[in-house]
Amino acid sequence: MGRIFVILVAVLGVLLVVGAGVLAFLPMAAPSSTVERVIPNERFLQR
Repeated sequence: MGRIFVILVAVLGVLLVVGAGVLAFLPMAAPSSTVERVIPNERFLQR
């Protein structure tokens, strides 16, 4: 039972390291479209 647990923990650790490596080195493109929103003046405090 203990040996299976150690193997599962080792596999999980390898998967975490590989996943972190993929996220660190994968080229992710920035969004290419611009987003413009009109915020009504009522949302701001009037002094």
